[in-house]
Amino acid sequence: MRRLKVLLFSRYSRLGPSTRLRSLQYLPLLEGHDIDVEVHELFPDAYLENLYGERPASARRSAWQYYARRMAQVLRRDAHDLLWIEGELFPYLPYWLESGFVPSAKPYVVDYDDALFHKYDMSPNPLVRRLLGRKIDQVMRRAACVIAGNRYLAARAARAGAARIEIIPTVVDEKRYALARHADAGQPVIGWVGSPATEEYLLDDREVLEQACGMHGARLLLVGPRPEVAGRFGSVVPEVVPWSEVSEAATIARMDIGIMPLRDGPWERGKCGYKIIQYMACGLPVVASAVGANVDIVRHGEDGFLAAGAADWHDALEQLIRSRPLRARMGLAGRARVEREYSVGAQASRLAQVLLHGAGWH
Repeated sequence: MRRLKVLLFSRYSRLGPSTRLRSLQYLPLLEGHDIDVEVHELFPDAYLENLYGERPASARRSAWQYYARRMAQVLRRDAHDLLWIEGELFPYLPYWLESGFVPSAKPYVVDYDDALFHKYDMSPNPLVRRLLGRKIDQVMRRAACVIAGNRYLAARAARAGAARIEIIPTVVDEKRYALARHADAGQPVIGWVGSPATEEYLLDDREVLEQACGMHGARLLLVGPRPEVAGRFGSVVPEVVPWSEVSEAATIARMDIGIMPLRDGPWERGKCGYKIIQYMACGLPVVASAVGANVDIVRHGEDGFLAAGAADWHDALEQLIRSRPLRARMGLAGRARVEREYSVGAQASRLAQVLLHGAGWH
């Protein structure tokens, strides 16, 4: 039996979380479904290291050489059955130009784990809105299938006229996550995992976090923000640690409660709640803003709490801080749900079927 040959045009290499989670972690399992994937990232690790390090201007200057390399890769005439595209082939290039590089005889599937279209249609730059505002809709419309990480993204694909839409959530390899051991006594740890790009969501709720720690004797552990974020808190001094793929799961296992605050905006509604799934994989109860995919992931009162305001946040944190049995019960419920629905093993067969169908291998 011939194996399906797929060219994956990802945005990043392994250092990029969207690429690592939406595609790369599936590749070993796809091999078992007779699917071979050849990966071509647009931006290598060096680009991301410069962009988020001390050389952002250098990273931006180097972007065009990566575009040129991708153009050559897309125009290759190697035998393959399907293109698998992360979002778009060329960020900030108009659709009419990008589409000229896509072989018309080869189908493609396209994957979204955030509201990429809002970078264009809600850009403060009127020229970007005019030239690119409908670009992602056009990419979606031409795809054999749009893979969406949540219902908000799927709804946009439907409005764009996509021929087929499949919702596949962003998932974890649950074998990497050990169950946390919740403290019998002492100070329970409220934990947050994010990045400098998302730390403002955390700071929006710093007052309620300070109150929870001060009134109920909890500690705060922050993974991934800038170190100076610690100075933005007043009555509580959080522990701030850098993010790394190697230590991430072990650091989450140090927590007793996982939190995911969000603002309620169009961009945030496109997020896929991955951090919630990581917390659950470690057996943590969660408290999350009632926004977007969070509402689908968290079963309120069963594996965590959804919070619509400061009072909800305070009540949820107070219940979890005060009750170790509640933390343990909710944490185990969350872990079981991850294994059933939000693990790479649970979703690999669905992804394989999407790729096979997209190539016309019914």
